[in-house]
Amino acid sequence: MGIASLQEIAAPEGICYGCGCSNPHGLHIQSYWHDDGVHVITEHTPEDKYTGWPQLVYGGLIAMLVDCHSNWTAMAYHYRAEGRAPGSLPRIECVTGSLGVKFLKPTPMGVKLTLRARVEGELGRKSRVLCEVHAGDVLTAVGDSIFVRVDTSQLTASAHGRQT
Repeated sequence: MGIASLQEIAAPEGICYGCGCSNPHGLHIQSYWHDDGVHVITEHTPEDKYTGWPQLVYGGLIAMLVDCHSNWTAMAYHYRAEGRAPGSLPRIECVTGSLGVKFLKPTPMGVKLTLRARVEGELGRKSRVLCEVHAGDVLTAVGDSIFVRVDTSQLTASAHGRQT
């Protein structure tokens, strides 16, 4: 797209499989503000290894795309609400509170997917993000998820049984 993505600006060392810039095996999803100032968009063309049924995209990949892209949408909205540039300190981080994906139509392999997401309702510690997945011009899936603003160092310590 010519400009640096939110991931490249705010977390160039990120290791998430879906959206981490530094994961050598990852998908490297890149999210950008749309010109409309409301949506955050990304594009991804699935490789053949992500086939579910013959000639159809594996639903788990679609869920991962919705998860990562929606999370970056929530973070982008937080940066904007605080009048801060993505990547400014302290870093804004969110995690998935709940992930909802509704599959509307089969998603064909070999077609570029475009995801359009936005925060729905009030932006807060917990924010609802709606995400559409389009295969070409066809809406094939929608995400309706909750993302929670957190301090990820505390989450990591808690997950490993360490006190913070």
